[in-house]
Amino acid sequence: MNLLKLNSKILNNAKTHNFAGQDPFDGLNSRFFSIFPRLKKGIFGLAWIQLHKRLPVNLRSLFGIPQKRNPKGIGLFISGLLEDYQATNEQHYLDEAISLADWLLTQQSDKNTWQHACWGYHFDWNARAFFVPKGKPNVITTIYVAQALYALGQVTGESKYIEPALDSAHFIVKTLYSELDGRQFFAYIPDETAFVHNASLWGAAWVARVASITNNEEYKTLALNAARQSVSEQNQDGSWVYGARHHHQFIDGFHTGYNLEALTVLSDALATTEFAGAIESGLKYYKTHLFEQDGTAKYYNNNRYPLDMHSVTQAVFTLLKVGKTQDDFELAEKIINLSIETLYMPSKQRFVYQKNKHFTNKINYIRWTQAWVYYSFAYFNRIKSTK
Repeated sequence: MNLLKLNSKILNNAKTHNFAGQDPFDGLNSRFFSIFPRLKKGIFGLAWIQLHKRLPVNLRSLFGIPQKRNPKGIGLFISGLLEDYQATNEQHYLDEAISLADWLLTQQSDKNTWQHACWGYHFDWNARAFFVPKGKPNVITTIYVAQALYALGQVTGESKYIEPALDSAHFIVKTLYSELDGRQFFAYIPDETAFVHNASLWGAAWVARVASITNNEEYKTLALNAARQSVSEQNQDGSWVYGARHHHQFIDGFHTGYNLEALTVLSDALATTEFAGAIESGLKYYKTHLFEQDGTAKYYNNNRYPLDMHSVTQAVFTLLKVGKTQDDFELAEKIINLSIETLYMPSKQRFVYQKNKHFTNKINYIRWTQAWVYYSFAYFNRIKSTK
């Protein structure tokens, strides 16, 4: 299948729905909780989210869970639109990116509370480690939004996009930087102490990039310290577990890819080779243990299931931005082609959420699946056009 045409279908499908959709974790947006708000927290709220996330049948309309835009998903679409604009110079891609970015500027988390530009999810989020109310900022959403806005600002020259993107680094440093249990790291969300490698490393990467742009030596030091923390906890074989808590002791594909990409972004921003060995050993582990010979992107190091486009899309970025060799490009193309064979639904012009050993979850998750697909495929198409 022509990848350019396929990705155009993904984009058009999203545009048809005004870039709104459902999310694996949006269960607490149900109208049920307007009657029983206290049930959002604790075991019931966690179980409710997991029920909707894991069921292959979509019950959201039955329980009054609306389709909405997600700031991170919109940031990913903007990044993909800019890739297509750069590759084609077609104005409609840039116009769409500007429209979405202007919406993002209206979705910032409360500045009276957080002082600086930052973004969160459009739903209450109950995880084992913490409860996060709708709109409370998190580091990952903030970074993907900031990266998209900054890239758009570079294209348009508009300071209204550049300034909040750079300002987000102040939020990350002043609110999320933590020193706890002998560690120096960036937390995932404010007021929580869970240490998660990909969150800390992406925080370090964006702070480092902004520090380089603004020549902020203090921020460079903080970014380096956080990166050194995660590198010091890298396993001897090059792998990372997800985080420090007992239920975080797993190794998966896309979070490993996040770590490697973030370390590379940081290293490039600060012009340092300090982490070259960690990146090399991590990439070797990634390519050896998180893919199969036929191009299957495994979810876990010890289990291929569930097959998930998140694993595929991050593979594209990791292989092309971190690996960069012709072999890496060919592996990325192989992974993409197999994912189209196994996870794409031509009649619906979109990808499934997950394929398990005995069943397939075909629910349309725009932030988790389609936005990532569009961005990664647009990036791959642009890189391919230069070869």
